[in-house]
Amino acid sequence: MKKLILLVTILLASLSISAQTKVYKGTSSYSGDVLCNISNGKIYKKTSSYSGDIICTVSGSKIYKGTSSYSGDILYNISDGKVYKGTSSYSGDIVMTIKDGKVYKGTSSYSGEVIATIRDGKVYTGNSSYSGDISFTIADYVTIEEFVAIWHAVKYTY
Repeated sequence: MKKLILLVTILLASLSISAQTKVYKGTSSYSGDVLCNISNGKIYKKTSSYSGDIICTVSGSKIYKGTSSYSGDILYNISDGKVYKGTSSYSGDIVMTIKDGKVYKGTSSYSGEVIATIRDGKVYTGNSSYSGDISFTIADYVTIEEFVAIWHAVKYTY
């Protein structure tokens, strides 16, 4: 009996470790509309889990191209909700600022420069909360770094 309980516990732990968070086009939850998925800090194309389909990798506060961990392959680094290009920490290299469920262009916090609104796993275009303006839906909670990696995959891969 103890062996069975141990086996079940190990199986459940391994399932949770390899769980994928799927990102769907618009409001869909249909498997054919998966844009990408994230598992263990890696963003994969569509529903793949093949290493050749890794778009980018999240490690700490940095997003790397593909499977790289080389500093020359850093796409973004994130600090205090500010997303910088590459390894920069210069304010002129801030691509976007994420604050209170809003994604702002550059360093702005002006409502006219909202490029996306995040609410309940749904990412809306601009300041909208209209269901027709949902760009993509994230099926589970993600960190700000994972969100930036997903944003990159959705906006620049497809």
